Amino acid sequence: MLESLRGLGYTAASAIADIIDNSIAASAKAVDVLFAFDGARSSVSILDDGVGMSDSELELAMRLGDRSPSETRKASDLGRFGLGLKTASFSQCRRLTVASKKAGTTSILRWDLDLLTDPSQSAWRLFEGFSPGSEALLQPLMNAVCGTLVVWENLDRLLPSDSGEQELLDVIDVVEHHLGMVFHRYLAARRIQIRINGHPVNTWDPFMTSNSATWSSPEVVLAGGGGRVTLRGHVLPHKDRLSAKEAEMGAGTRGWAGQQGFYVYRNERLLVAGGWLGLGKGRAWTKDEAHRLARIRIDISNDDDASWKIDIRKSVASPPASLRAGIVRLADDVRSRARKVFAHRGRPAPRAPGQLVQEAWRTEQFAGGTRYRVDRTHPAVALVLSEGDRSDAAIAGMLRLLEETIPVQRIWLDTAEAKETPRVGFSGANEDVLPVLRSLFRNYVLRKNYSPSEAKLRLSQTEPFNNFPDLVDGLPDELIKE
Repeated sequence: MLESLRGLGYTAASAIADIIDNSIAASAKAVDVLFAFDGARSSVSILDDGVGMSDSELELAMRLGDRSPSETRKASDLGRFGLGLKTASFSQCRRLTVASKKAGTTSILRWDLDLLTDPSQSAWRLFEGFSPGSEALLQPLMNAVCGTLVVWENLDRLLPSDSGEQELLDVIDVVEHHLGMVFHRYLAARRIQIRINGHPVNTWDPFMTSNSATWSSPEVVLAGGGGRVTLRGHVLPHKDRLSAKEAEMGAGTRGWAGQQGFYVYRNERLLVAGGWLGLGKGRAWTKDEAHRLARIRIDISNDDDASWKIDIRKSVASPPASLRAGIVRLADDVRSRARKVFAHRGRPAPRAPGQLVQEAWRTEQFAGGTRYRVDRTHPAVALVLSEGDRSDAAIAGMLRLLEETIPVQRIWLDTAEAKETPRVGFSGANEDVLPVLRSLFRNYVLRKNYSPSEAKLRLSQTEPFNNFPDLVDGLPDELIKE
């Protein structure tokens, strides 16, 4: 059974986070995670300064399923199934030793999978004390007044036998990022300090709430048969409004598109980091570039585990049916806002309420699809067209304006979402292209002194007239100069 429980799907980072949950439940103020590389004798130790456990409490904690998931828990309890300490540890190692000090007494118990699977053994044997040769690993607890030390040895999953020190350093980097994300609200409020080999773990706030360009909705409380939850939507700043370091931090470990979606917390401990929980309007939303800036916080209590289908690893959640409609309403609004920020590259809104921004380009929807047009009423364009200023400076200014304001991101989003290419190149409409084609033809012949055949050849090699060979061929062979 224990060998089977090793396959629940923990990573090293999620397993250590599960151990720290127990430290928080034990009122710890500081947790030290210690990685020691020594080849096959490498180890991981997690030490907290919590209240500790007596002999009987430690024996109960080392049992599998020591408490029923249906029992009422204290608000600070981040556990549920009575399996986390054991399943998280066995997912990474074959030997688990737990030492705890309470009221001046130190208790030590050990599970060893190699001894349990020895054919000569016919009973579950929970050993006292450290394995011979590993006694020095108790040292971090010796000077503590109280607390608990969890030690992993025989790291067959976390650090396979052919791994070197660099592989362990890579694991440490992943663990540090994960703990900074999962416990960021505890760390930011200074309710706990987490150190890895003596170095403090930095927080990673998925909502960038300290950035003034982040938009946050008011808190929304929903209640129903699935309990009571609190939601708050956030739209992060466009990368054009972030420094390179801020953009790298905001991307998290999975990138901007990968981190979008819901962030589900239980007692402020992060359970689910991103994704849309199978929710959507009509069909389930998927992660896409258009909504990469949308992140929504959901807070549940530890009484809602069953209704939210929280799993043993505390990494999966599914909202109850009674709350889905309300969650989707808020999320749809946040997604819409995020799309606008992304499409307009985070440009600030007008200063005065109701004031409109004069844009150089406008979008038109017609039966054939979507097309993009220069707004002839824009001051820089109108200066050349209607006001007749044909000076080089005015024309150059208009062209530069059009170059700098091409709605690339909006076109890209519309194309990705509509699954079709925007209508360009006159969209095959002869009545639209002919006036422009004839005007250029007359200019080539009457002003630049090209022969009609030379003018036709040049036009047939010019975009977009190369798409209309019949119209080019139909131009007259002679023109009378007016």
